Amino acid sequence: MASTGKACVFYREGNDWFCNAGLPSDIAVEVDGVCFHLHKFPLVSKCGKIENLLEDSQSKHGETFYTTLSEFPGGPDMFLAAAKFCYGARVELAPRNVVMLYCAADYLEMTEEYGEENLLAKCENFFHKNVLCNWKDCILALQSSDPAILRAEKLQILSKSLNSLSMMACTDPSLFGWPMMMYGTLQSPGGSILWNGINTGARIRSLESDWWFEDVSYFSVSLFERLIQTMKARGMRPENVAGAIMYYTRKYLPGLSRWQSGQSGKSRSVTSFSMTPATIDQRVLLESIEKLLPEKKGKSFCRFLLGLLRVAMILDVSQLCKDSLERRVGMQLDLATLDGLLIPTYSDSDTLYNTDCVERIIQHFLSLESSVTWFSPSSFDLETSSPSGSLQKVSKLIDSYIAEVAADVNLKPDKIRSLVDSLPESSRSFHDGLYRALDIYFKETRGEPKLCCHVIATNEFGLQ
Repeated sequence: MASTGKACVFYREGNDWFCNAGLPSDIAVEVDGVCFHLHKFPLVSKCGKIENLLEDSQSKHGETFYTTLSEFPGGPDMFLAAAKFCYGARVELAPRNVVMLYCAADYLEMTEEYGEENLLAKCENFFHKNVLCNWKDCILALQSSDPAILRAEKLQILSKSLNSLSMMACTDPSLFGWPMMMYGTLQSPGGSILWNGINTGARIRSLESDWWFEDVSYFSVSLFERLIQTMKARGMRPENVAGAIMYYTRKYLPGLSRWQSGQSGKSRSVTSFSMTPATIDQRVLLESIEKLLPEKKGKSFCRFLLGLLRVAMILDVSQLCKDSLERRVGMQLDLATLDGLLIPTYSDSDTLYNTDCVERIIQHFLSLESSVTWFSPSSFDLETSSPSGSLQKVSKLIDSYIAEVAADVNLKPDKIRSLVDSLPESSRSFHDGLYRALDIYFKETRGEPKLCCHVIATNEFGLQ
């Protein structure tokens, strides 16, 4: 078999591949419905998997051996590349194909036992020397790993790539000893722009801590989740973790933009990447993202959480996810705004707004507010206040909320009373806002002022 002479030509006829090696095929390998009519010798000389299959078979010498390789990493395309390698053809390794070829070589057991510089070793060397040390290549390799994620995990491709990305994202890029290609501009370690490898002396602005958000937003939900967990374990600041999560979520939940005015992520140019956005199940995304959110508070973060809660109700995610989002909002209710709190009723209820949800958020605030810490002052627009000041801010917010929902003619008096009683009496120094809210309710309900008075008369700051 001429596997070391001139390279054999592979050609396709319909759903079958053939090799013009000058000898009739004596082995047929099927991968995902595509049949490869090849020769035993070149495959057995490189692939332990094929050798073992032949040894276990009862086929006689000279008979064509038929086998099916189920769940082959990368499908027919990767098997074709591995087969060509067995016939002596050169395989071009690149960040976009190295992971799948690595997994394919592992599947076929193309180890050094079956020839020096076998495909598995070549892929392993390329991955460690060329991919792990380069941000862009690591991103591309990880994005291509989804079809064979379990085998990539077994080979530690996933963990090594995630650790490498985490290290680079947690470190000032100017400290690295190699150029970094980001957003189409090649930079020297000192930050100067390079042209054809020549230092032009021109400077670019310092990279912000969010320089990597857009790149990782092309990952699938499961891959993004693993990356964030790895970054947390490495000690990344909660502000950067939250920023990446918010950027990723806004990209795949367009409905968030309605309640995130002025909060959308910065647009990045990724001309050097040419990546395709992941296909995302929005419910899976939201339920996964909620678990990643840091236990912190900040004004922009609170607005994001309220928007996330609205979308969660629209998508009807798990009750556990909705409960957790309500708790997170409650932890920073003093930073909420009225428009963010006006959550519509997305069920068959006659009322316009979900007052039950707001009541639960208030209860979380009263029980958890003092236990949550702030994001650092350098990130998110913060406005710290004392616990007593926070309680007064919330009381004013809830009085404004009652005034807004009071115009709903279907809102029952007991709901008004429940909202009024949700905060302790000491939270209100003045009751002007509450009087205004009740006045609006009396005018809108018209036929029930006596009933309203009866419901709220027992409260010391009720109608006099």
